[in-house]
Amino acid sequence: MDKPLTGVHVIEMAGIGPGPHAAMILSDLGATVTRIDRPGSHVPEDAEHSLRGREVQIRDLKNPDDIAAVLDLIAGADVLLEGLRPGVMERLGLGPETALERNPRLVYARMTGWGQDGPWAKAAGHDINYISLTGALHAIGPKDHPVPPLNLVGDFGGGSMLVVQGILAALVQRGTTGKGQVVDAAMVDGVSVLLQLILELRAGRGWTDGREENMLDGGAPFYRTYRCADDGFMAVGAIEPQFYALLIKGLGLEADQIPDRNDKGAWPELHKVLEEAFIAQPRAHWEGIFDATDACVSPVLSFEEAVEHPHMAARSSLRRGKNGDVVAGIAPRFSDPQA
Repeated sequence: MDKPLTGVHVIEMAGIGPGPHAAMILSDLGATVTRIDRPGSHVPEDAEHSLRGREVQIRDLKNPDDIAAVLDLIAGADVLLEGLRPGVMERLGLGPETALERNPRLVYARMTGWGQDGPWAKAAGHDINYISLTGALHAIGPKDHPVPPLNLVGDFGGGSMLVVQGILAALVQRGTTGKGQVVDAAMVDGVSVLLQLILELRAGRGWTDGREENMLDGGAPFYRTYRCADDGFMAVGAIEPQFYALLIKGLGLEADQIPDRNDKGAWPELHKVLEEAFIAQPRAHWEGIFDATDACVSPVLSFEEAVEHPHMAARSSLRRGKNGDVVAGIAPRFSDPQA
């Protein structure tokens, strides 16, 4: 059965992080992805991580014959995806000007941390560096120090997802104009877009720059995690009053006998009350109390636990791979993949 991107041919220049992740998403959606890799690289045949779904060609990009072969591939492709530092593709003779001359319909997607221009464009960096410059890292973590949120915010949220969005938008526009173009996807730009709600709250004085002082950063007692008697954790997201009421009821507390949640000055005291309630029982107890309720309370699962959770298993959001490892499922889903 065809998928939404069946018939779209993507050339992926081998890299790490968001580039392969974006290519995985395009492949999952039906695109044919040809990965151009370096001599000596090794991709397991049964790879089920971010390199899944590829045809791999080994090319020495210092060899003029291999460069010519890549240009021949580009001539028949719909998308070229690269995540090298600005200027590298040009030095190889595979820059956008050359590629678009060979194939004017090509969508040439460039995935970087800093972008194709600006004072830091050619500097090295990783996710933690990119999100640090946007303000996002400053806002995440306990009061005493910022904590990197894995590499989900920069590499993937503000990186691979942004470049996939740009590729799809450029393909739609090409359907109208018949012309390709260059997509400059920078993590600092993507993370800034992800921050818009927080920036809006900040502009309206609903957010301060201090960590653990706001509703969504662990400051609010009704939006944070709590330790249980067995050292497991429960996640509480009871923002709305009706959900908060179910939280208080499930914990066996009386709303009129605990601090007012609307009084920010009382948050430390309320946090202590909720902390004492959760620590009195193991996580399994609270799972039984709050399972599938509207209290917005859920267990904090490890990856091994998550793949076995009934909801995650029912949707195959996570699944077991061929060697038993935890593997991500395909998303999003379509009612008619052939539409």
